[in-house]
Amino acid sequence: MNNLQVNLVWNNFGIDNSNNSILPSGLNCLQRDTPCFIGSPSSFAVDSGGSRPIRGSDNSIYEPDDASLPVASYYVTNSTRWGVSNIGRFMDSANGSYIIYTSRRFTNTLDSELFQTARMSPSSLRYFGIGLKNGMYSVVLQFAEIFFPDDQTWKSVGKRIFNIYIQGDLKETDFDIKKQTNGKSYTAVQRQYTVEVTNNVIDIHLFWAGKGTCCIPEQGFYGPSISALSVSSYDSNGEGDPGSQRNSTSSRTGLVVGVVVCVAILGFLALAGAIVWRQKRRRLEVEMEELFSIVGRPNIFSYGEMKSATDSFSDSNILGRGGYGPVYKGKLLDGRIVAVKQLSSTSHQGKKEFMTEIATISAVQHRNLVKLHGCCIDSKTPLLVYEYLEQGSLDQAIFGKTDLNLDWRTRFEICIGIARGLAYLHEESSMRIVHRDIKASNVLLDADLNPKISDFGLARHYKDSMTHLNTGVAGTLGYLAPEYAMMGHLTEKADVFAFGVVALEILAGRRNFDDSLEEDEKYLLGCAWYLHESQRTLELLDSKLIEFATRKKLRDSSMLLFFAPWACLSDAHRCPRSCPCSRKTTR
Repeated sequence: MNNLQVNLVWNNFGIDNSNNSILPSGLNCLQRDTPCFIGSPSSFAVDSGGSRPIRGSDNSIYEPDDASLPVASYYVTNSTRWGVSNIGRFMDSANGSYIIYTSRRFTNTLDSELFQTARMSPSSLRYFGIGLKNGMYSVVLQFAEIFFPDDQTWKSVGKRIFNIYIQGDLKETDFDIKKQTNGKSYTAVQRQYTVEVTNNVIDIHLFWAGKGTCCIPEQGFYGPSISALSVSSYDSNGEGDPGSQRNSTSSRTGLVVGVVVCVAILGFLALAGAIVWRQKRRRLEVEMEELFSIVGRPNIFSYGEMKSATDSFSDSNILGRGGYGPVYKGKLLDGRIVAVKQLSSTSHQGKKEFMTEIATISAVQHRNLVKLHGCCIDSKTPLLVYEYLEQGSLDQAIFGKTDLNLDWRTRFEICIGIARGLAYLHEESSMRIVHRDIKASNVLLDADLNPKISDFGLARHYKDSMTHLNTGVAGTLGYLAPEYAMMGHLTEKADVFAFGVVALEILAGRRNFDDSLEEDEKYLLGCAWYLHESQRTLELLDSKLIEFATRKKLRDSSMLLFFAPWACLSDAHRCPRSCPCSRKTTR
């Protein structure tokens, strides 16, 4: 009897202050007459087998459930909102797994991560909602078969069959997860039930009655299994009196004839809504399949996660506004600070540009390219989630009101960093990429003022065998190479020309067009050429760069950067079709 283990959950112990202390922690909350927080919570959600909180597409926070529950044991959360109990030992398997995992993605749900873990039991698995308000509740149970494969091998003959009880009532007999999905594994299944809570506790019981297989393909993997569950109250006023609901139903019976037309209209609207919802769901599934096919597949965030991260897209979290929409500062559940780019419904960036940006930035990794954490597609407007760069854009650093001290060495390193990023895109990545929109506002600076190229919505890929691409002109006026602007001939020289303009802006400390200046000084490029040909180049320098103008030794060691803009721009002006711009100069 030394090894006897007894599960005392859901019994009728009389508990008072005198004997409460002798019971194991949390057990008093798992009795039929629970004294814990009666009438307090009205909802909870659990990620069975999960190790961290997850915000679901329904905006619920699914709490982790990774406690070890061997043989006859239980677990109650610190908040005592819910608990879980397990009874049984796997036959012929001393170390049966009570939690199983998979890294597979689930394409028929927006909450794939919830289904990558599951809790099993060899006999009896019960979840309890503790101290709930009395009333009517919706119970959603979510399943996926992640152990038995659906291939043509002998391993696929394994069957998991169990019964489902809620509040002691049998809801499902011989429930088979794979049967619900026509024999497919790694496919999400959802069951929803309406139940009544009258004693402040909800009891969800999954029970193995000895059916199905026990030892195929391995011993110790039979019995009930569940991926996630959620419980929420139907009662909006907090009372939840089932008697009043029955009386209300009876009183409405006599009015059925008078409201037939209204019911018909509501039915039509519900049908139309269901059709629209189904079309939206299908669109999301197609877009998710496209995202999953991308090399270096990005993380998929739910709209609820993004809304929570940005404090409901509060104006106080706006970092800036680009041509495609606002960018918000956000904080993910795991504590990471991110930048959330929201594509405006009035912008010209459509689905094609959105997918292009994801595909491009997911396929490349470089210290001078901004890192994409993931995206969100289940919102009205798509969202891109990037790493947060503390110092904002180069445009703000040079032309905005800021306390940053951009001395000559810092500007030199910024130019070199941008050039390295472009060299990687043009020559070193697995695919040749032309950015097409290099400008100061599309270069971001981290805490150490290291530059990172961003905004790949207009990027184009092309093969090594191609001399150029014929494409519609896109980009920003003032940064467009002449041969591209006039003829639509796109090569990497378009980026090199734009880099030259950005380098001039960095040197001069002014934008490439300034309407506040005299007519002959409004355009930076024309002014720069005039000063360069007049051998008065130093007059172009930002007045803040006094050290460069006064220290000959510094000038001698840094002339590589000083002449880089002219090297890039002169090639584009004088021989745009045949003369290769010296990319060695820009590295």
